[in-house]
Amino acid sequence: MDLLISNAWAQGGPQQGSGMSSLIMFVILIAVFYFILIRPQMKQAKAHKTMVESLAKGDEVVTNGGLLGRINEIGDSFLLLEIAKDVQVKVQKHAISAVMPKGTVKTL
Repeated sequence: MDLLISNAWAQGGPQQGSGMSSLIMFVILIAVFYFILIRPQMKQAKAHKTMVESLAKGDEVVTNGGLLGRINEIGDSFLLLEIAKDVQVKVQKHAISAVMPKGTVKTL
Protein backbone atom coordinates (compact mmCIF):
# COMPACT_ATOMS: atom_id res chain seq x y z
CA MET A 1 0.00 0.00 0.00
CA ASP A 2 2.97 2.30 0.50
CA LEU A 3 3.48 2.26 -3.20
CA LEU A 4 0.24 4.15 -3.97
CA ILE A 5 0.09 6.49 -0.97
CA SER A 6 3.08 8.57 0.00
CA ASN A 7 3.97 8.98 3.63
CA ALA A 8 3.06 12.31 5.26
CA TRP A 9 6.06 13.70 7.03
CA ALA A 10 5.88 16.59 9.47
CA GLN A 11 6.76 19.88 7.86
CA GLY A 12 9.68 21.79 9.29
CA GLY A 13 8.85 24.95 11.26
CA PRO A 14 9.44 28.40 9.81
CA GLN A 15 13.02 29.51 9.76
CA GLN A 16 13.88 31.77 12.63
CA GLY A 17 15.39 34.98 11.28
CA SER A 18 17.49 37.03 13.60
CA GLY A 19 15.80 39.91 15.36
CA MET A 20 18.56 42.14 14.05
CA SER A 21 17.37 41.90 10.44
CA SER A 22 13.86 43.02 11.34
CA LEU A 23 15.28 45.87 13.42
CA ILE A 24 17.43 47.01 10.50
CA MET A 25 14.42 46.97 8.16
CA PHE A 26 12.44 49.06 10.68
CA VAL A 27 15.25 51.63 10.92
CA ILE A 28 15.48 51.83 7.13
CA LEU A 29 11.72 52.37 6.90
CA ILE A 30 11.87 55.20 9.46
CA ALA A 31 14.79 56.81 7.56
CA VAL A 32 12.87 56.66 4.26
CA PHE A 33 9.82 58.30 5.85
CA TYR A 34 12.03 61.00 7.34
CA PHE A 35 13.80 61.91 4.10
CA ILE A 36 10.73 61.62 1.83
CA LEU A 37 7.93 63.02 4.01
CA ILE A 38 9.02 64.76 7.19
CA ARG A 39 12.12 66.71 6.12
CA PRO A 40 10.57 68.40 3.04
CA GLN A 41 7.51 69.37 5.11
CA MET A 42 9.74 70.99 7.74
CA LYS A 43 11.64 72.92 5.04
CA GLN A 44 8.37 74.17 3.52
CA ALA A 45 7.03 75.26 6.92
CA LYS A 46 10.27 77.12 7.67
CA ALA A 47 10.17 78.92 4.30
CA HIS A 48 6.52 79.95 4.88
CA LYS A 49 7.35 81.25 8.36
CA THR A 50 10.20 83.41 7.05
CA MET A 51 7.97 84.71 4.24
CA VAL A 52 5.23 85.68 6.73
CA GLU A 53 7.75 87.38 9.02
CA SER A 54 9.15 89.43 6.13
CA LEU A 55 5.78 90.88 5.04
CA ALA A 56 5.74 94.68 4.85
CA LYS A 57 3.24 97.41 4.08
CA GLY A 58 2.78 97.79 0.33
CA ASP A 59 3.60 94.18 -0.53
CA GLU A 60 1.28 92.55 -3.05
CA VAL A 61 0.19 89.12 -1.87
CA VAL A 62 -2.11 86.20 -2.62
CA THR A 63 -4.05 84.48 0.16
CA ASN A 64 -4.86 80.78 0.45
CA GLY A 65 -8.41 81.62 -0.65
CA GLY A 66 -7.17 83.26 -3.85
CA LEU A 67 -7.55 86.93 -2.92
CA LEU A 68 -4.97 89.19 -4.56
CA GLY A 69 -4.29 92.49 -2.90
CA ARG A 70 -1.92 95.02 -1.38
CA ILE A 71 -1.08 95.11 2.33
CA ASN A 72 -2.18 98.37 3.99
CA GLU A 73 -1.66 97.61 7.67
CA ILE A 74 0.11 94.86 9.60
CA GLY A 75 -0.77 93.73 13.13
CA ASP A 76 0.52 90.93 15.34
CA SER A 77 -1.51 88.13 13.75
CA PHE A 78 -3.77 89.93 11.26
CA LEU A 79 -3.21 92.30 8.36
CA LEU A 80 -5.42 94.63 6.35
CA LEU A 81 -5.49 93.71 2.68
CA GLU A 82 -6.81 96.10 0.03
CA ILE A 83 -8.36 93.99 -2.71
CA ALA A 84 -10.02 96.82 -4.66
CA LYS A 85 -10.27 100.58 -4.41
CA ASP A 86 -11.73 101.38 -0.96
CA VAL A 87 -12.35 97.66 -0.28
CA GLN A 88 -10.26 96.23 2.54
CA VAL A 89 -10.44 92.87 4.27
CA LYS A 90 -8.73 91.64 7.41
CA VAL A 91 -6.94 88.30 7.02
CA GLN A 92 -4.61 86.24 9.17
CA LYS A 93 -0.92 86.53 8.41
CA HIS A 94 -0.59 82.77 8.00
CA ALA A 95 -3.30 82.81 5.31
CA ILE A 96 -0.85 84.48 2.93
CA SER A 97 0.39 81.91 0.43
CA ALA A 98 2.70 83.97 -1.79
CA VAL A 99 4.20 87.41 -2.24
CA MET A 100 3.74 88.67 -5.79
CA PRO A 101 6.15 90.96 -7.69
CA LYS A 102 5.54 94.70 -7.44
CA GLY A 103 3.11 95.96 -10.05
CA THR A 104 0.98 92.80 -10.17
CA VAL A 105 -2.03 94.68 -8.80
CA LYS A 106 -2.43 97.69 -11.09
CA THR A 107 -6.16 98.31 -10.73
CA LEU A 108 -6.11 99.40 -7.05
